[in-house]
Amino acid sequence: MARHLITSALPYINGIKHLGNMVGSMLPADVYSRYLRQRGHDVLYICATDEHGTPAELAAKERGLPVDEFCAQAHDAQKAVYDGFALAFDYFGRSSSAENRDITQHFARKLNENGFIEERAIRQVYSPADGRFLPDRYVEGTCPHCGYDKARGDQCENCTRVLDPTDLIEPRSAISGSTDLEVRETKHLFLLQSKLQHEVEEWVARHEQDWPQLASSIARKWLTEGLHDRAITRDLDWGVPVPADTWPELAAEGKVFYVWFDAPIEYIGATKEWADQDPENRDWKSWWYEADDTVRYTEFMAKDNVPFHTVMFPATELGVREPWKKVDYVKAFNWLTYYGGKFSTSQRRGVFTDQALDILPADYWRYFLIANAPESDDASFTWEHFTATVNKDLADTLGNFVNRVLSFSRKRFGDEVPAGGEAGEAETRLGEEIAGLLAEYENQMEALQFRKAASALRALWSAGNSYLEEKAPWLQIKTDKDAAALTLRTAMNLIHLYAVVSEPFIPASSAAMRAAFALPDDTAAWVTADEAKSLRTLAPGVPFTVPPVLFAKLTDEDLETYKERFGGTEG
Repeated sequence: MARHLITSALPYINGIKHLGNMVGSMLPADVYSRYLRQRGHDVLYICATDEHGTPAELAAKERGLPVDEFCAQAHDAQKAVYDGFALAFDYFGRSSSAENRDITQHFARKLNENGFIEERAIRQVYSPADGRFLPDRYVEGTCPHCGYDKARGDQCENCTRVLDPTDLIEPRSAISGSTDLEVRETKHLFLLQSKLQHEVEEWVARHEQDWPQLASSIARKWLTEGLHDRAITRDLDWGVPVPADTWPELAAEGKVFYVWFDAPIEYIGATKEWADQDPENRDWKSWWYEADDTVRYTEFMAKDNVPFHTVMFPATELGVREPWKKVDYVKAFNWLTYYGGKFSTSQRRGVFTDQALDILPADYWRYFLIANAPESDDASFTWEHFTATVNKDLADTLGNFVNRVLSFSRKRFGDEVPAGGEAGEAETRLGEEIAGLLAEYENQMEALQFRKAASALRALWSAGNSYLEEKAPWLQIKTDKDAAALTLRTAMNLIHLYAVVSEPFIPASSAAMRAAFALPDDTAAWVTADEAKSLRTLAPGVPFTVPPVLFAKLTDEDLETYKERFGGTEG
Protein backbone atom coordinates (compact mmCIF):
# COMPACT_ATOMS: atom_id res chain seq x y z
CA MET A 1 0.00 0.00 0.00
CA ALA A 2 1.18 3.54 -0.77
CA ARG A 3 2.12 5.99 1.94
CA HIS A 4 -0.07 9.07 1.82
CA LEU A 5 1.03 12.46 3.14
CA ILE A 6 -1.92 14.84 3.48
CA THR A 7 -1.90 18.50 4.51
CA SER A 8 -4.51 21.22 4.85
CA ALA A 9 -3.75 24.89 4.25
CA LEU A 10 -2.81 26.26 7.66
CA PRO A 11 -5.67 28.14 9.38
CA TYR A 12 -4.55 31.59 10.46
CA ILE A 13 -4.25 32.20 14.17
CA ASN A 14 -6.43 35.31 14.54
CA GLY A 15 -9.80 33.88 15.49
CA ILE A 16 -12.12 30.92 15.08
CA LYS A 17 -12.68 29.98 11.43
CA HIS A 18 -15.99 29.99 9.58
CA LEU A 19 -17.65 27.15 7.69
CA GLY A 20 -16.02 28.25 4.43
CA ASN A 21 -12.57 27.67 5.93
CA MET A 22 -13.66 24.29 7.23
CA VAL A 23 -14.94 22.96 3.89
CA GLY A 24 -12.15 24.64 1.92
CA SER A 25 -9.31 22.62 3.39
CA MET A 26 -9.51 20.78 6.70
CA LEU A 27 -12.76 18.81 6.48
CA PRO A 28 -12.22 17.25 3.01
CA ALA A 29 -8.66 16.38 4.01
CA ASP A 30 -10.01 14.61 7.08
CA VAL A 31 -12.64 12.72 5.05
CA TYR A 32 -10.00 11.59 2.57
CA SER A 33 -7.54 10.63 5.32
CA ARG A 34 -10.16 8.56 7.11
CA TYR A 35 -11.10 6.80 3.89
CA LEU A 36 -7.49 5.95 3.05
CA ARG A 37 -6.84 4.60 6.54
CA GLN A 38 -9.90 2.38 6.29
CA ARG A 39 -8.62 1.03 2.98
CA GLY A 40 -5.35 0.01 4.65
CA HIS A 41 -3.01 2.80 3.56
CA ASP A 42 -0.28 4.33 5.71
CA VAL A 43 -1.50 7.91 6.19
CA LEU A 44 0.02 10.97 7.84
CA TYR A 45 -2.36 13.93 8.10
CA ILE A 46 -0.60 17.13 9.15
CA CYS A 47 -1.87 20.63 9.85
CA ALA A 48 -0.98 23.57 12.11
CA THR A 49 -1.91 27.09 13.06
CA ASP A 50 -0.25 29.79 10.94
CA GLU A 51 0.99 32.15 13.66
CA HIS A 52 3.30 34.74 12.17
CA GLY A 53 2.59 38.01 10.38
CA THR A 54 1.09 41.36 11.26
CA PRO A 55 -2.50 40.16 11.96
CA ALA A 56 -1.23 38.03 14.84
CA GLU A 57 0.55 40.99 16.43
CA LEU A 58 -2.47 43.26 15.92
CA ALA A 59 -4.89 40.69 17.33
CA ALA A 60 -2.67 40.23 20.37
CA LYS A 61 -2.54 44.00 20.86
CA GLU A 62 -6.33 44.21 20.75
CA ARG A 63 -6.53 41.51 23.42
CA GLY A 64 -3.87 43.18 25.55
CA LEU A 65 -1.69 40.06 25.50
CA PRO A 66 1.90 39.32 24.55
CA VAL A 67 1.81 37.85 21.05
CA ASP A 68 3.25 34.49 22.12
CA GLU A 69 0.64 34.12 24.84
CA PHE A 70 -2.15 35.15 22.47
CA CYS A 71 -1.04 32.61 19.87
CA ALA A 72 -0.82 29.81 22.43
CA GLN A 73 -4.37 30.51 23.62
CA ALA A 74 -5.72 30.89 20.09
CA HIS A 75 -4.07 27.64 19.01
CA ASP A 76 -5.75 25.74 21.84
CA ALA A 77 -9.10 27.37 21.06
CA GLN A 78 -8.89 26.40 17.39
CA LYS A 79 -7.75 22.87 18.22
CA ALA A 80 -10.75 22.43 20.55
CA VAL A 81 -13.12 23.31 17.69
CA TYR A 82 -11.37 20.94 15.30
CA ASP A 83 -11.60 18.19 17.90
CA GLY A 84 -15.32 18.97 18.09
CA PHE A 85 -15.56 18.45 14.34
CA ALA A 86 -13.74 15.12 14.79
CA LEU A 87 -10.83 16.12 12.55
CA ALA A 88 -8.41 13.22 13.00
CA PHE A 89 -5.08 15.00 12.50
CA ASP A 90 -2.05 12.88 13.16
CA TYR A 91 -0.56 16.13 14.37
CA PHE A 92 -1.79 19.70 14.64
CA GLY A 93 1.24 21.89 15.14
CA ARG A 94 2.26 25.55 15.36
CA SER A 95 4.30 27.54 12.88
CA SER A 96 5.99 29.29 15.81
CA SER A 97 7.65 26.00 16.82
CA ALA A 98 11.40 25.60 17.18
CA GLU A 99 11.27 22.94 14.47
CA ASN A 100 9.77 25.34 11.94
CA ARG A 101 12.27 28.03 12.92
CA ASP A 102 15.22 25.72 12.32
CA ILE A 103 13.97 24.34 8.99
CA THR A 104 12.96 27.79 7.71
CA GLN A 105 16.40 29.16 8.52
CA HIS A 106 17.98 26.14 6.83
CA PHE A 107 15.94 26.78 3.68
CA ALA A 108 16.94 30.45 3.69
CA ARG A 109 20.64 29.65 4.05
CA LYS A 110 20.51 27.15 1.19
CA LEU A 111 18.62 29.54 -1.07
CA ASN A 112 21.27 32.16 -0.31
CA GLU A 113 24.12 29.75 -1.02
CA ASN A 114 22.53 28.92 -4.36
CA GLY A 115 22.16 32.57 -5.38
CA PHE A 116 18.39 32.89 -4.97
CA ILE A 117 18.29 35.46 -2.15
CA GLU A 118 19.39 39.06 -2.51
CA GLU A 119 19.54 41.91 -0.01
CA ARG A 120 17.86 45.04 -1.35
CA ALA A 121 17.17 48.54 -0.06
CA ILE A 122 13.53 49.63 -0.20
CA ARG A 123 11.56 52.63 1.01
CA GLN A 124 9.09 51.88 3.78
CA VAL A 125 6.79 53.75 6.14
CA TYR A 126 8.41 54.59 9.49
CA SER A 127 6.64 55.73 12.65
CA PRO A 128 8.77 57.89 14.97
CA ALA A 129 6.14 57.53 17.69
CA ASP A 130 6.50 53.76 17.62
CA GLY A 131 10.23 53.79 16.85
CA ARG A 132 9.87 51.22 14.07
CA PHE A 133 9.18 50.57 10.41
CA LEU A 134 5.58 49.64 9.77
CA PRO A 135 4.65 46.65 7.60
CA ASP A 136 1.80 47.35 5.20
CA ARG A 137 -0.88 46.06 7.56
CA TYR A 138 0.39 48.29 10.35
CA VAL A 139 -0.67 51.33 8.33
CA GLU A 140 -4.38 52.22 8.31
CA GLY A 141 -6.29 55.05 6.70
CA THR A 142 -9.07 55.98 4.32
CA CYS A 143 -9.33 54.11 1.04
CA PRO A 144 -8.93 56.50 -1.92
CA HIS A 145 -11.32 54.39 -3.99
CA CYS A 146 -14.34 53.79 -1.74
CA GLY A 147 -13.78 56.02 1.28
CA TYR A 148 -13.66 53.18 3.81
CA ASP A 149 -11.89 54.67 6.83
CA LYS A 150 -10.31 51.45 8.13
CA ALA A 151 -8.48 50.34 5.01
CA ARG A 152 -5.11 48.65 5.52
CA GLY A 153 -1.89 49.50 3.76
CA ASP A 154 -2.03 46.33 1.67
CA GLN A 155 -5.73 46.09 0.79
CA CYS A 156 -9.10 47.66 1.45
CA GLU A 157 -11.36 45.00 2.94
CA ASN A 158 -14.45 46.95 1.89
CA CYS A 159 -13.82 47.25 -1.85
CA THR A 160 -10.97 44.64 -2.01
CA ARG A 161 -8.68 46.98 -4.01
CA VAL A 162 -4.97 46.27 -3.56
CA LEU A 163 -3.23 49.26 -2.00
CA ASP A 164 0.15 50.63 -1.04
CA PRO A 165 0.48 52.43 2.33
CA THR A 166 1.22 55.67 0.48
CA ASP A 167 -2.16 55.40 -1.31
CA LEU A 168 -4.10 55.86 1.93
CA ILE A 169 -5.71 59.17 2.84
CA GLU A 170 -4.74 60.36 6.32
CA PRO A 171 -2.61 57.28 7.06
CA ARG A 172 -1.96 56.36 10.69
CA SER A 173 -0.07 53.75 12.67
CA ALA A 174 -2.20 50.75 13.61
CA ILE A 175 -0.09 50.44 16.76
CA SER A 176 -0.22 53.92 18.27
CA GLY A 177 -2.64 55.74 15.99
CA SER A 178 0.04 58.33 15.25
CA THR A 179 -0.28 60.22 11.96
CA ASP A 180 3.34 61.36 12.15
CA LEU A 181 4.67 58.96 9.54
CA GLU A 182 7.74 59.12 7.34
CA VAL A 183 9.11 57.12 4.42
CA ARG A 184 12.64 55.88 5.06
CA GLU A 185 15.05 53.48 3.44
CA THR A 186 15.57 50.02 4.94
CA LYS A 187 16.95 46.69 3.76
CA HIS A 188 15.13 43.40 3.23
CA LEU A 189 15.80 39.98 1.75
CA PHE A 190 14.22 39.13 -1.60
CA LEU A 191 13.61 35.67 -2.98
CA LEU A 192 14.65 35.78 -6.65
CA GLN A 193 11.68 33.89 -8.04
CA SER A 194 12.36 35.36 -11.48
CA LYS A 195 15.50 33.20 -11.68
CA LEU A 196 13.41 30.09 -10.92
CA GLN A 197 10.62 30.81 -13.41
CA HIS A 198 11.71 28.24 -15.98
CA GLU A 199 12.20 25.48 -13.42
CA VAL A 200 8.80 26.12 -11.85
CA GLU A 201 7.17 26.10 -15.30
CA GLU A 202 8.72 22.73 -16.08
CA TRP A 203 7.67 21.31 -12.72
CA VAL A 204 4.07 22.55 -13.08
CA ALA A 205 3.89 21.19 -16.64
CA ARG A 206 4.76 17.71 -15.32
CA HIS A 207 1.95 17.80 -12.75
CA GLU A 208 -0.86 20.12 -13.81
CA GLN A 209 -2.59 17.58 -16.04
CA ASP A 210 -3.37 15.55 -12.91
CA TRP A 211 -4.67 18.49 -10.87
CA PRO A 212 -8.23 19.84 -10.88
CA GLN A 213 -8.73 22.58 -13.47
CA LEU A 214 -9.12 25.17 -10.70
CA ALA A 215 -5.63 24.50 -9.36
CA SER A 216 -3.88 24.15 -12.73
CA SER A 217 -5.51 27.28 -14.21
CA ILE A 218 -4.47 29.45 -11.26
CA ALA A 219 -0.90 28.14 -11.38
CA ARG A 220 -0.71 28.70 -15.12
CA LYS A 221 -2.08 32.25 -14.78
CA TRP A 222 0.64 33.19 -12.30
CA LEU A 223 3.34 31.69 -14.47
CA THR A 224 2.02 33.43 -17.59
CA GLU A 225 2.13 36.77 -15.79
CA GLY A 226 5.71 35.98 -14.71
CA LEU A 227 7.25 35.32 -11.33
CA HIS A 228 8.54 38.40 -9.57
CA ASP A 229 11.20 38.71 -6.91
CA ARG A 230 9.44 39.04 -3.57
CA ALA A 231 10.51 40.34 -0.18
CA ILE A 232 10.67 37.51 2.36
CA THR A 233 11.43 39.58 5.47
CA ARG A 234 9.52 42.11 7.55
CA ASP A 235 10.07 44.45 10.48
CA LEU A 236 8.10 42.58 13.14
CA ASP A 237 8.62 41.47 16.71
CA TRP A 238 7.07 38.05 16.08
CA GLY A 239 8.33 35.61 13.47
CA VAL A 240 11.18 33.32 12.46
CA PRO A 241 14.29 35.48 12.95
CA VAL A 242 16.75 36.04 10.15
CA PRO A 243 19.81 33.93 11.14
CA ALA A 244 22.65 36.08 12.42
CA ASP A 245 25.32 33.74 11.04
CA THR A 246 24.23 34.59 7.49
CA TRP A 247 22.79 38.12 7.71
CA PRO A 248 24.24 39.70 10.89
CA GLU A 249 23.16 43.26 10.07
CA LEU A 250 19.55 42.35 9.35
CA ALA A 251 19.43 40.06 12.36
CA ALA A 252 20.67 42.90 14.57
CA GLU A 253 17.83 45.05 13.23
CA GLY A 254 15.32 42.37 14.29
CA LYS A 255 14.19 41.32 10.82
CA VAL A 256 12.02 38.21 10.64
CA PHE A 257 10.89 36.09 7.72
CA TYR A 258 7.57 37.03 6.19
CA VAL A 259 4.68 34.69 6.95
CA TRP A 260 4.16 33.57 3.33
CA PHE A 261 7.73 32.25 3.30
CA ASP A 262 7.73 30.26 6.53
CA ALA A 263 4.10 29.04 6.64
CA PRO A 264 4.41 26.34 3.91
CA ILE A 265 7.65 25.15 5.47
CA GLU A 266 5.61 24.45 8.60
CA TYR A 267 4.18 21.38 6.87
CA ILE A 268 7.67 19.95 7.23
CA GLY A 269 8.14 21.59 10.62
CA ALA A 270 4.91 20.12 11.99
CA THR A 271 5.92 16.67 10.75
CA LYS A 272 9.15 17.03 12.71
CA GLU A 273 7.13 18.23 15.74
CA TRP A 274 5.13 15.00 15.41
CA ALA A 275 8.27 12.89 15.13
CA ASP A 276 9.99 14.64 18.04
CA GLN A 277 7.23 13.42 20.34
CA ASP A 278 8.32 9.81 19.70
CA PRO A 279 11.69 9.90 17.94
CA GLU A 280 12.38 6.19 18.38
CA ASN A 281 9.31 5.23 16.33
CA ARG A 282 8.74 8.19 14.02
CA ASP A 283 10.95 9.25 11.13
CA TRP A 284 9.88 12.65 9.81
CA LYS A 285 12.44 12.74 7.01
CA SER A 286 11.09 9.58 5.42
CA TRP A 287 7.95 11.56 4.59
CA TRP A 288 9.73 14.61 3.20
CA TYR A 289 13.28 13.89 2.08
CA GLU A 290 14.06 11.68 -0.91
CA ALA A 291 10.45 10.49 -0.72
CA ASP A 292 9.25 10.99 -4.32
CA ASP A 293 8.99 7.26 -4.98
CA THR A 294 7.53 6.23 -1.63
CA VAL A 295 5.04 8.96 -0.69
CA ARG A 296 2.02 10.44 -2.46
CA TYR A 297 1.51 13.99 -1.21
CA THR A 298 -1.95 15.59 -1.45
CA GLU A 299 -2.67 19.19 -0.42
CA PHE A 300 -6.12 20.63 0.33
CA MET A 301 -6.83 24.35 0.09
CA ALA A 302 -9.20 27.09 -1.02
CA LYS A 303 -8.40 28.84 -4.28
CA ASP A 304 -6.76 31.87 -2.67
CA ASN A 305 -3.98 29.62 -1.37
CA VAL A 306 -3.29 27.93 -4.71
CA PRO A 307 -0.53 30.32 -5.90
CA PHE A 308 1.46 29.81 -2.71
CA HIS A 309 1.31 26.02 -3.02
CA THR A 310 1.63 25.51 -6.77
CA VAL A 311 4.14 28.24 -7.62
CA MET A 312 5.79 29.99 -4.67
CA PHE A 313 6.54 27.10 -2.31
CA PRO A 314 7.65 24.82 -5.17
CA ALA A 315 10.00 27.64 -6.24
CA THR A 316 11.43 27.68 -2.72
CA GLU A 317 11.87 23.90 -2.68
CA LEU A 318 13.49 23.90 -6.12
CA GLY A 319 15.86 26.70 -5.16
CA VAL A 320 17.08 24.88 -2.05
CA ARG A 321 18.62 22.24 -4.36
CA GLU A 322 17.79 19.42 -1.97
CA PRO A 323 15.41 16.48 -2.58
CA TRP A 324 12.45 17.73 -0.54
CA LYS A 325 9.08 16.18 -1.35
CA LYS A 326 6.83 18.34 -3.54
CA VAL A 327 3.10 18.06 -3.87
CA ASP A 328 1.66 15.41 -6.18
CA TYR A 329 -1.99 16.47 -6.13
CA VAL A 330 -3.53 19.83 -5.26
CA LYS A 331 -7.21 19.62 -4.31
CA ALA A 332 -8.44 23.19 -4.62
CA PHE A 333 -11.89 24.48 -3.68
CA ASN A 334 -13.90 27.53 -4.66
CA TRP A 335 -15.66 29.69 -2.09
CA LEU A 336 -18.51 28.74 0.18
CA THR A 337 -20.58 31.91 0.47
CA TYR A 338 -23.28 32.88 2.95
CA TYR A 339 -26.48 33.64 1.03
CA GLY A 340 -24.27 34.64 -1.89
CA GLY A 341 -22.11 37.03 0.16
CA LYS A 342 -18.69 36.55 1.71
CA PHE A 343 -18.15 35.05 5.12
CA SER A 344 -16.18 37.61 7.10
CA THR A 345 -14.07 36.87 10.16
CA SER A 346 -13.59 40.56 10.98
CA GLN A 347 -17.25 41.46 10.47
CA ARG A 348 -18.57 38.19 11.99
CA ARG A 349 -20.84 37.53 9.03
CA GLY A 350 -21.92 33.93 8.54
CA VAL A 351 -21.69 30.80 10.65
CA PHE A 352 -18.45 30.15 12.49
CA THR A 353 -17.30 26.69 13.46
CA ASP A 354 -17.67 27.12 17.21
CA GLN A 355 -21.19 28.46 16.73
CA ALA A 356 -22.04 25.54 14.46
CA LEU A 357 -21.12 23.04 17.19
CA ASP A 358 -23.22 24.97 19.70
CA ILE A 359 -26.27 24.41 17.49
CA LEU A 360 -25.93 20.82 16.28
CA PRO A 361 -23.50 17.87 16.48
CA ALA A 362 -20.57 17.78 14.11
CA ASP A 363 -21.94 15.05 11.83
CA TYR A 364 -24.78 17.32 10.62
CA TRP A 365 -22.20 19.86 9.46
CA ARG A 366 -19.68 17.36 8.15
CA TYR A 367 -22.20 15.70 5.86
CA PHE A 368 -23.82 18.89 4.61
CA LEU A 369 -20.53 20.64 3.87
CA ILE A 370 -18.97 17.72 1.99
CA ALA A 371 -22.19 16.93 0.10
CA ASN A 372 -22.24 20.57 -1.06
CA ALA A 373 -18.50 21.22 -1.31
CA PRO A 374 -17.62 24.11 -3.66
CA GLU A 375 -15.62 21.99 -6.07
CA SER A 376 -16.61 23.08 -9.58
CA ASP A 377 -17.92 26.52 -8.62
CA ASP A 378 -18.72 28.68 -5.62
CA ALA A 379 -21.50 27.27 -3.42
CA SER A 380 -23.91 29.22 -1.23
CA PHE A 381 -24.83 28.26 2.31
CA THR A 382 -28.45 28.98 3.19
CA TRP A 383 -30.36 27.78 6.22
CA GLU A 384 -33.14 26.55 3.96
CA HIS A 385 -30.77 24.30 2.04
CA PHE A 386 -29.07 23.10 5.20
CA THR A 387 -32.37 22.21 6.87
CA ALA A 388 -33.69 20.42 3.79
CA THR A 389 -30.49 18.37 3.42
CA VAL A 390 -30.39 17.34 7.07
CA ASN A 391 -34.04 16.32 7.05
CA LYS A 392 -34.04 14.47 3.74
CA ASP A 393 -30.66 12.73 3.71
CA LEU A 394 -29.71 12.29 7.34
CA ALA A 395 -32.97 12.15 9.30
CA ASP A 396 -35.27 10.49 6.75
CA THR A 397 -33.03 8.39 4.52
CA LEU A 398 -30.44 7.11 7.01
CA GLY A 399 -31.67 7.82 10.52
CA ASN A 400 -35.23 6.67 9.98
CA PHE A 401 -34.05 3.47 8.26
CA VAL A 402 -31.85 2.54 11.22
CA ASN A 403 -34.50 3.33 13.80
CA ARG A 404 -37.44 1.58 12.21
CA VAL A 405 -35.50 -1.58 11.32
CA LEU A 406 -34.06 -2.05 14.80
CA SER A 407 -37.18 -0.93 16.67
CA PHE A 408 -39.50 -3.18 14.67
CA SER A 409 -37.18 -6.18 14.94
CA ARG A 410 -36.82 -5.80 18.70
CA LYS A 411 -40.58 -5.51 19.06
CA ARG A 412 -41.28 -8.64 17.01
CA PHE A 413 -38.20 -10.82 17.48
CA GLY A 414 -36.44 -9.60 20.61
CA ASP A 415 -32.93 -8.22 21.13
CA GLU A 416 -31.03 -10.54 18.78
CA VAL A 417 -30.63 -10.58 15.02
CA PRO A 418 -33.38 -12.90 13.74
CA ALA A 419 -32.62 -15.87 11.53
CA GLY A 420 -35.38 -16.10 8.94
CA GLY A 421 -35.31 -18.10 5.74
CA GLU A 422 -32.79 -18.33 2.94
CA ALA A 423 -32.03 -15.27 0.84
CA GLY A 424 -34.10 -14.97 -2.29
CA GLU A 425 -34.18 -13.06 -5.53
CA ALA A 426 -34.80 -9.70 -3.82
CA GLU A 427 -31.74 -10.15 -1.59
CA THR A 428 -29.59 -11.18 -4.56
CA ARG A 429 -30.65 -8.08 -6.50
CA LEU A 430 -30.03 -5.93 -3.45
CA GLY A 431 -26.53 -7.37 -2.98
CA GLU A 432 -25.61 -6.68 -6.59
CA GLU A 433 -26.95 -3.13 -6.31
CA ILE A 434 -25.07 -2.46 -3.08
CA ALA A 435 -21.82 -3.81 -4.52
CA GLY A 436 -22.19 -1.55 -7.56
CA LEU A 437 -22.98 1.53 -5.48
CA LEU A 438 -20.08 0.78 -3.15
CA ALA A 439 -17.72 0.59 -6.12
CA GLU A 440 -19.01 3.94 -7.34
CA TYR A 441 -18.48 5.42 -3.88
CA GLU A 442 -14.92 4.08 -3.79
CA ASN A 443 -14.17 5.42 -7.28
CA GLN A 444 -15.33 8.91 -6.41
CA MET A 445 -13.39 8.94 -3.14
CA GLU A 446 -10.25 7.79 -4.95
CA ALA A 447 -10.78 10.63 -7.45
CA LEU A 448 -11.33 13.15 -4.62
CA GLN A 449 -14.73 14.06 -6.07
CA PHE A 450 -16.47 14.71 -2.78
CA ARG A 451 -19.90 15.79 -3.95
CA LYS A 452 -20.13 12.74 -6.20
CA ALA A 453 -18.90 10.54 -3.36
CA ALA A 454 -21.63 11.95 -1.11
CA SER A 455 -24.18 11.24 -3.82
CA ALA A 456 -23.00 7.63 -4.05
CA LEU A 457 -23.17 7.27 -0.26
CA ARG A 458 -26.69 8.71 -0.27
CA ALA A 459 -27.63 6.19 -2.96
CA LEU A 460 -26.37 3.38 -0.73
CA TRP A 461 -28.63 4.59 2.07
CA SER A 462 -31.57 4.94 -0.33
CA ALA A 463 -31.15 1.37 -1.56
CA GLY A 464 -31.91 0.10 1.93
CA ASN A 465 -35.11 2.10 2.09
CA SER A 466 -36.21 0.82 -1.33
CA TYR A 467 -35.57 -2.75 -0.25
CA LEU A 468 -37.53 -2.24 2.95
CA GLU A 469 -40.47 -0.75 1.09
CA GLU A 470 -40.43 -3.59 -1.42
CA LYS A 471 -40.35 -6.35 1.19
CA ALA A 472 -42.61 -4.57 3.76
CA PRO A 473 -41.80 -6.70 6.85
CA TRP A 474 -44.69 -5.05 8.72
CA LEU A 475 -46.95 -6.88 6.27
CA GLN A 476 -44.83 -10.04 5.97
CA ILE A 477 -45.02 -10.62 9.72
CA LYS A 478 -48.77 -11.23 9.41
CA THR A 479 -48.43 -14.19 7.06
CA ASP A 480 -44.78 -15.34 6.96
CA LYS A 481 -42.70 -14.73 10.06
CA ASP A 482 -39.54 -16.27 8.54
CA ALA A 483 -39.79 -13.96 5.53
CA ALA A 484 -40.08 -10.92 7.81
CA ALA A 485 -37.09 -12.14 9.82
CA LEU A 486 -35.00 -12.50 6.64
CA THR A 487 -35.90 -8.98 5.57
CA LEU A 488 -34.94 -7.53 8.95
CA ARG A 489 -31.71 -9.53 9.16
CA THR A 490 -30.75 -8.28 5.68
CA ALA A 491 -31.61 -4.71 6.66
CA MET A 492 -29.51 -5.03 9.82
CA ASN A 493 -26.56 -6.12 7.72
CA LEU A 494 -27.10 -3.00 5.65
CA ILE A 495 -26.96 -0.91 8.82
CA HIS A 496 -23.61 -2.47 9.72
CA LEU A 497 -22.35 -1.85 6.18
CA TYR A 498 -23.50 1.78 6.41
CA ALA A 499 -21.68 2.11 9.73
CA VAL A 500 -18.40 1.06 8.13
CA VAL A 501 -18.49 2.97 4.85
CA SER A 502 -20.10 6.17 6.19
CA GLU A 503 -17.35 6.70 8.76
CA PRO A 504 -15.32 9.20 6.68
CA PHE A 505 -18.37 11.48 6.47
CA ILE A 506 -20.16 10.98 9.80
CA PRO A 507 -17.78 9.27 12.24
CA ALA A 508 -19.82 9.70 15.43
CA SER A 509 -23.03 8.39 13.86
CA SER A 510 -21.15 5.53 12.24
CA ALA A 511 -19.72 4.55 15.62
CA ALA A 512 -23.24 4.59 17.12
CA MET A 513 -24.54 2.34 14.33
CA ARG A 514 -21.67 -0.10 14.73
CA ALA A 515 -22.02 -0.13 18.52
CA ALA A 516 -25.67 -1.16 18.18
CA PHE A 517 -24.48 -4.70 17.42
CA ALA A 518 -22.62 -6.70 20.05
CA LEU A 519 -20.20 -8.39 17.69
CA PRO A 520 -17.42 -10.03 19.71
CA ASP A 521 -14.70 -9.19 17.17
CA ASP A 522 -15.88 -6.34 14.95
CA THR A 523 -12.63 -5.23 13.32
CA ALA A 524 -14.00 -4.58 9.84
CA ALA A 525 -12.13 -1.66 8.32
CA TRP A 526 -13.98 -1.73 5.01
CA VAL A 527 -16.45 -3.85 3.08
CA THR A 528 -15.40 -6.09 0.19
CA ALA A 529 -17.53 -6.54 -2.91
CA ASP A 530 -18.33 -10.12 -1.87
CA GLU A 531 -19.40 -8.98 1.59
CA ALA A 532 -21.59 -6.30 0.03
CA LYS A 533 -23.23 -8.88 -2.22
CA SER A 534 -23.87 -11.43 0.52
CA LEU A 535 -24.91 -9.02 3.30
CA ARG A 536 -24.12 -11.67 5.89
CA THR A 537 -21.70 -10.01 8.28
CA LEU A 538 -24.23 -10.26 11.11
CA ALA A 539 -25.16 -13.85 11.93
CA PRO A 540 -28.47 -14.72 13.55
CA GLY A 541 -28.34 -14.42 17.30
CA VAL A 542 -26.04 -11.38 17.51
CA PRO A 543 -27.39 -9.15 20.30
CA PHE A 544 -28.31 -5.59 19.38
CA THR A 545 -29.69 -2.43 20.93
CA VAL A 546 -31.63 0.45 19.45
CA PRO A 547 -29.37 3.53 19.55
CA PRO A 548 -30.74 6.99 20.32
CA VAL A 549 -32.11 8.89 17.34
CA LEU A 550 -29.15 9.49 15.05
CA PHE A 551 -30.45 12.71 13.47
CA ALA A 552 -33.29 14.89 14.72
CA LYS A 553 -35.39 16.53 12.05
CA LEU A 554 -35.11 20.31 11.95
CA THR A 555 -38.39 22.19 12.20
CA ASP A 556 -39.65 25.42 10.67
CA GLU A 557 -39.19 26.94 14.11
CA ASP A 558 -35.53 25.86 14.11
CA LEU A 559 -35.09 27.41 10.68
CA GLU A 560 -36.51 30.74 11.79
CA THR A 561 -34.39 30.70 14.94
CA TYR A 562 -31.19 30.16 12.94
CA LYS A 563 -32.07 32.85 10.42
CA GLU A 564 -32.88 35.33 13.18
CA ARG A 565 -29.59 34.63 14.97
CA PHE A 566 -27.30 34.65 11.95
CA GLY A 567 -29.26 36.51 9.32
CA GLY A 568 -31.06 34.89 6.45
CA THR A 569 -29.86 37.10 3.61
CA GLU A 570 -26.56 38.44 2.34
CA GLY A 571 -24.76 40.62 4.85
